[in-house]
Amino acid sequence: MLSFIFGILLLVAGYHYYGGIIERILEPDDRETPAKKCADGVDYVVLPHWKNMLIQLLNIAGIGPVIGVILGIRFGAIVFLIIPLGNIIGGATHDFIAGMMSLRKNGANLPELIRGNLGECYYWLFSIFMTVLLLLVVAVFINVPAQLFGGMLNDPSWFWYAVVIIFIYYIAATLFPVDKIIGKIYPLFGLMLLLGTIAIFGAIIFECDMVPDANLLSESLAFKENMWTAANNKPVIPLLFVTIACGIISGFHATQSPIIARTMETERQARSSFYGMMVVEGLIAMIWAAAGMAIYNLFPELMTANPNNVLVKITTHFLGSGWGGVTVIAVIILAVTSGDTAMRSLRLSLAEIFKLDQKSFFNRMIIVIPLIVIVVGLLLWSNKDANSFNQLWNYFSWANQVLAASTLMAATVWLMRRKKNGLVAWIPGIFMTFIVVCYILWISKEHGGPLGFGMELHDAYWTAGAITAVIAVAVWVRGLFLRRRENSIPQADGN
Repeated sequence: MLSFIFGILLLVAGYHYYGGIIERILEPDDRETPAKKCADGVDYVVLPHWKNMLIQLLNIAGIGPVIGVILGIRFGAIVFLIIPLGNIIGGATHDFIAGMMSLRKNGANLPELIRGNLGECYYWLFSIFMTVLLLLVVAVFINVPAQLFGGMLNDPSWFWYAVVIIFIYYIAATLFPVDKIIGKIYPLFGLMLLLGTIAIFGAIIFECDMVPDANLLSESLAFKENMWTAANNKPVIPLLFVTIACGIISGFHATQSPIIARTMETERQARSSFYGMMVVEGLIAMIWAAAGMAIYNLFPELMTANPNNVLVKITTHFLGSGWGGVTVIAVIILAVTSGDTAMRSLRLSLAEIFKLDQKSFFNRMIIVIPLIVIVVGLLLWSNKDANSFNQLWNYFSWANQVLAASTLMAATVWLMRRKKNGLVAWIPGIFMTFIVVCYILWISKEHGGPLGFGMELHDAYWTAGAITAVIAVAVWVRGLFLRRRENSIPQADGN
């Protein structure tokens, strides 16, 4: 219990102190924002600050801070420390800088930010990679809420009905102006999310108070017997940081920040909209991690169960069928409100790459129709069997963290070009680069994951360390080179 409470307090203090340090480095000011400078009534629209914060929270808080931590807490109580530390130093910093980079470049999407800082070659590779990732996100975030919906009704036949309904909503949210659908319904969705999370938090605290001797938020003997360790092919490094993406750090968030960068009235809202909402996601992750540990201590046999089934058990045990149903709906909303903006972000990024103005509905349809065809194909393939969906999820998980590492390295160069402290992005960027390289080198079917190189863990650590060192030096040298080259060029364009 103490580690959980300490982690919550650490997140709150992190927003106040470390978030303030990052804000002083980034220096948001009163310059004209993209929402005013490039207003088009579709994507560039000024929205109220409270709506922007809720939209950003729902955009970034997919199923990761729920399903991801229900899985991730199987690593033990160390998760209660790793979530807040990773969130403050890595995830929230990543989101804040990505948002400011986009604000300073007329709401540019992530590939364009990568181009300006890591070069043309990497830009094209990254654009292809990100497109594939966002397609995976859309497919995953249709699948999971549809599965949860069918499970909530105890009728699997509802799965495909839910898939169709969710996908039609995604298409509408992608095509219509941001203030017409997303801006209208997200406040209601946000309220349901917060109510569901608060209900779970209250129920856990109540149960811990009712059975204090049970130590529900500590590692019981039964928990330790089933927890994930390197001995059973579940090493904390690198696997924890791929399992718990949202809550600690997620590259997907950097694809979402430009959506809000195009609707903000002033840069001075950036800290609360970007850094602050990632901290809130960290709080959500902490609460669901606590719920996971408590339910595993009460029912140790669930430690080998499907996390969707564990989620249903958590809600029904702690809240009953009434409030439990509301909470499951809140989790479904988490997935849906990330999937719709993933598809919107994909439209915006492709429009930027192919230079298609998005004020025209016809131009939006030109991009969206091929996306619909591809996502339908992914859905049909991923639902052939459980193994297909697991592969989809695994590839999504590590690809997501490749985006995080790339964004942080681009942020390092961006800060250095402005003679600012690039270390705040470079250090977490090095760590995440090591994580993804190590994971790809180590993972294999024999190690319980997708295709990889299947190295022994010790060898993967040393090899990943060497590769990461080369990448880290190359990024720092590039930052120094661009800073010297642009020393006399005005920085007003935010490039």
